[in-house]
Amino acid sequence: MTLAEVEAVARAAHAAQRDKAGRPYAEHLQAVAEGVRARGGDDELVAAAWLHDAVEDGVLSEEWLAAAALTERTKDVVRAVTKRPDEDPRAYAERILATPGARLVKEADLAHNADPRRLAVLDGPTARRLTEKYAAMRQYLGLTSETPDD
Repeated sequence: MTLAEVEAVARAAHAAQRDKAGRPYAEHLQAVAEGVRARGGDDELVAAAWLHDAVEDGVLSEEWLAAAALTERTKDVVRAVTKRPDEDPRAYAERILATPGARLVKEADLAHNADPRRLAVLDGPTARRLTEKYAAMRQYLGLTSETPDD
C-alpha cells in the first residue's frame, strides 16, 4: 500500500470516531503521522502512525492487518503500540521498546495526546488523569529523565 492509501484506509476506518474533545479522530492520526515524520520517521513508520489505533479501537481487525499489503516492519510497529485489554503499562512499554520504530510512533502519539491545548478542553479530573497516565508512559519509555512511581 502507498502512504496515501494507508491514510485513506485509516481515515475511513476511524470516520465515525471522535476524540475525547469531540474532534474528528482523523485529526489525531494526522498529528501523530506528522509527528513521526518530524522526528525523522520514514514512510513505514508514518504508515504505522496512521494505523496506530486501528486494531486497538476495533476499526480494523488483526486479520486485516495480517493480510494488508504493508511491510512487516509497519505491521510489527502497529502490533507493538496496540494496547491489549487490561494490559499492565510496564508490559506494554516493554513491548514497544522491544520493537524497532515503535517507540518513535508512541512518542508522537503521547506528544499529541498530552498537548496542553487538547487537554485544556477536557474537564479537570479527566485532564489530570490523562496527564498522569501519559507522563507515566513517557517515563516507562525513557522519554523523560524521571522514573515512574511504583
